[in-house]
Amino acid sequence: MLIGPAGLLCAAQTQSDQQMASPHSGTAPSQKVPVIDGAAGPCSLELTVTTSDAKPVYAATIKVHVTYGFAGIRKLDLEAGTNADGKVKFIGLPSRVHRPPLEFQASKDQWVGTAAYNPDAECHARHDIMLQLPKPPVSK
Repeated sequence: MLIGPAGLLCAAQTQSDQQMASPHSGTAPSQKVPVIDGAAGPCSLELTVTTSDAKPVYAATIKVHVTYGFAGIRKLDLEAGTNADGKVKFIGLPSRVHRPPLEFQASKDQWVGTAAYNPDAECHARHDIMLQLPKPPVSK
């Protein structure tokens, strides 16, 4: 059986259309979770950033400032963005930090949220951050 060039083009087009399917479609596999390595210890934290109606937030920015070592002399600033599933993982975090807990601050446009994490109490953890609009400052 011979297949002409048009048959190959049609098959290639069908594969291409399937690969471009939305990452949120029911049959699409989860995206690879971005990983940022602090290279400062054995602990890790996986975060999931969602909206108030539990939808994942794509490209939310998560920042954390880590001070560790004797008297907090060592410092580490980490920043990462979430994937389409709202996930990101921080690895290589120190098991003891100066003035715990660490505050992971997430933001996307005007939306913000935080997660507290104490690596001494839970070295390998998973937390959720729900983004909300910031509350207006109280004026006197």
